[in-house]
Amino acid sequence: MTGAAVRLEQVRKRFGDIVAVDGVDLEVPEGEFFSMLGPSGSGKTTCLRMIAGFEAPSEGRILLGGQDVTRLAPYERDVNTVFQDYALFPHMTVEENVGYGLKVKKVPRGERRDRAADALAMVQLSAFAGRRPSQLSGGQRQRVALARALVNRPKVLLLDEPLGALDLKLRQAMQIELKEIQQAVGLTFLYVTHDQEEALTMSDRLAVFNHGQIEQVGSPAEVYERPETGFVAGFVGTSNVLEGDAAKAVAGDPHPFTIRPEKIAMAEGDGTTDAEHCTATGHVREVVYLGAVTRYLVRLDVGGELVVMQQNLATSSMEALQVRGKAVRLVWDRKYNRPVESTGGAMDGSSGPEEGVA
Repeated sequence: MTGAAVRLEQVRKRFGDIVAVDGVDLEVPEGEFFSMLGPSGSGKTTCLRMIAGFEAPSEGRILLGGQDVTRLAPYERDVNTVFQDYALFPHMTVEENVGYGLKVKKVPRGERRDRAADALAMVQLSAFAGRRPSQLSGGQRQRVALARALVNRPKVLLLDEPLGALDLKLRQAMQIELKEIQQAVGLTFLYVTHDQEEALTMSDRLAVFNHGQIEQVGSPAEVYERPETGFVAGFVGTSNVLEGDAAKAVAGDPHPFTIRPEKIAMAEGDGTTDAEHCTATGHVREVVYLGAVTRYLVRLDVGGELVVMQQNLATSSMEALQVRGKAVRLVWDRKYNRPVESTGGAMDGSSGPEEGVA
């Protein structure tokens, strides 16, 4: 990494009375796979559109490779965008679709064919060059759209939820493929998603957006293991936040803290713990059997509720469901408690309400 591929300086965007992006500062180094993660209405897509040049910021500056591009048109910026809607030309072959942008730029035919072939090789579609988009699967069409963007050799590739139209299994496979392609070509990828698993899987670093602002920037492990706010704790994975009287009764301090469900052990009956552990008693309100794991919702005797996640190493669905309504004791290592600034936002990893501005 030799410098900042993308830099936002106090960028704001207003749509009438709505502030979609509110004073965002961001720096993405060259060659990084960077994700902008957040619920609908958090401002992440608006940020991407301003970087692409499709929207003009109301305030602030946008720099690409150190150059101020704030007022430049999209075609004047060294970026390409891949959307969820691949927008392939149905009457053209795969090769013609990939080379279309070069044709518009009046690149000679021979060079167009060579560069299109190279781009298709990058996404492992060389054998499909002569096919029409209608003859391809959803995953293959997504890779054609990616090749069409890569063929222009942009400094930065912008991806706006490009896997959203794919089924779960294909989406998971494409996450790994996208990361491998990014590492192979060495380009800066700026990826927008509302799917926290997607962001954790692919990103070198990610920014968590909420209400037009960035709440935290860091590696996937940093953001997941050390969330700085209650919103981040709840949105990036499933988390629990205790505060006030419940936090004081369990941890000895009323300040809010978060604890991940997989860190909590669940036992029946009484027991004692040492100073290095937290313990809480309660009743299992609900059981959600998910195959590999079971999620237990435990209403605490001191108030509040905790989600507990346990692997089903030797537990059947019937055995898991029989725990519903039972008294349990929860135990976890105190070192996994993470203080947070606030408990605003979703606590269960849900995407939050639709607000009309992405």
